[in-house]
Amino acid sequence: MEASPQSLALAKQVLAIEAQGVQELIGRLDGQFLTAVNLILNCHGRVIVSGIGKSGHIARKIASTMASTGTPAYFVHPAEASHGDLGMITRDDVLIALSNSGESAELLNIVPQIKREGAKLIALTGNPKSTLAREADAHLDAGVSQEACPLNLAPTASTTAALALGDALAIALLDAKGFGAEDFARSHPGGALGRRLLTHVKDVMRGGDEVPAVRDSASMRDAMLEMTRGRIGMTAVVDQDHRVLGVFTDGDLRRTLDRVDDFRQAKLSEVMSKNPRTIAPDKLAVEAVKVMEDFKVNQLLVVDAGGKLVGALNMHDLFRAKVL
Repeated sequence: MEASPQSLALAKQVLAIEAQGVQELIGRLDGQFLTAVNLILNCHGRVIVSGIGKSGHIARKIASTMASTGTPAYFVHPAEASHGDLGMITRDDVLIALSNSGESAELLNIVPQIKREGAKLIALTGNPKSTLAREADAHLDAGVSQEACPLNLAPTASTTAALALGDALAIALLDAKGFGAEDFARSHPGGALGRRLLTHVKDVMRGGDEVPAVRDSASMRDAMLEMTRGRIGMTAVVDQDHRVLGVFTDGDLRRTLDRVDDFRQAKLSEVMSKNPRTIAPDKLAVEAVKVMEDFKVNQLLVVDAGGKLVGALNMHDLFRAKVL
């Protein structure tokens, strides 16, 4: 068997139908959406998301998105809820129930108990006149005019619309709570974003004796020995109070050899790079990367508020920390 040009045309039609379904949601967003947002914002417990079949898969994704964007949420299977898991739901919680028809028996079976417990109910359905919609404290209309399935049977456009509406709800909550990039990183500490937003210069810099440094009165020989010991291609040049006056790098060494006749007579204070690029220890490591890239340098000195040398780092340190 082999795909035909008709397969490509059908795929484009599927995307068009699903895009239209999502587009239609915009005009139907109203005060019910705000009611749902406020119910969750004022919730003193957790958000429970539930659904059966394909709606259950979407419910799991919505719960996951909320949990990672500052709204504690988890998924409960409605059939399992009828056999004991309903005990996880308290009067302080909000239940978001997903059902395209709004008549899923497994969800309707637990609605009376939810009501008796005092928990709030948000229904996300494709039928505003359904039983679930009528029983809800807030109803979100995720209805679509047609499924993308040629038979108009398989949940396709309807599940896409429900997922998009769930995302809209999660992002509205994120904004209302002032949930920022660092908050997001804290809930994703194992990922690349977490490393980028949670790793500071002080976490990756070399400190103490690992930082190559010499006084401005040091000889060229002493500076070269310190560069060799430090193994990062440079040494800081500091005053008696350990404040940074300059930096002497491999590049400075090459330039000195090119223009000075007697290398041994050269003064370090005259051949070092003055006013070098520095960074504070509490800055994000990604900020150090930007400084290095913007100014085309491979090393940075780390200084405190008074300009005193407290550390050093180079690109290799950032690579090892997986910030790059």
